[in-house]
Amino acid sequence: MTLLLAALFGYLLGSIPFGLVITRAAGGPDVRTIGSGNIGATNVLRTGRKGLAAATLLCDALKGTAAVLLAGYYAGHEAALAAGLGAFLGHLFPVWLKFKGGKGVATYIGLLIGLYWPAALIFCGLWLVVAFIGRYSSLSALIASALTPLALYLLGQPTTALLFLVLTVLLWIMHRANIARLLAGTEGKIGAKG
Repeated sequence: MTLLLAALFGYLLGSIPFGLVITRAAGGPDVRTIGSGNIGATNVLRTGRKGLAAATLLCDALKGTAAVLLAGYYAGHEAALAAGLGAFLGHLFPVWLKFKGGKGVATYIGLLIGLYWPAALIFCGLWLVVAFIGRYSSLSALIASALTPLALYLLGQPTTALLFLVLTVLLWIMHRANIARLLAGTEGKIGAKG
């Protein structure tokens, strides 16, 4: 019951659609009508407003961090993992938006920060290197996430590694259209407007 409650708590936090809330509050367009139609920071950046994209990235990450830290503080590590899974699913499938949410990269990072911050540094380092070379946000996220479970395992975090293996599979599934565009050479690059 504790794990179920932790997962539900995480889901509710994770389902807050900050990309949509922030852009609308700033007088911007419905982010679902531009670019990829996604509510995440990369698509918010396509509005041309970097500040809104940064705020979306930060809030989407921090909702994951808050979920695992609070659950872990009150109910232990297993509850933190359950809350992390819930937060990630909440971001991907928010009940408020008919279960059409983001792709999970910022929330993934936020969960790493809360559960084992050195792995978050590794993820971000890999993301930056790949983004600098290729200018593709999706490719950067795919490569960094693919290596994260292995990094966690090698750093002595086997249960957290198992959770992130599941999250990585979900993240890749959510990026299936991006993968197709990358293979076709039609994927939008970082900074391109919608």
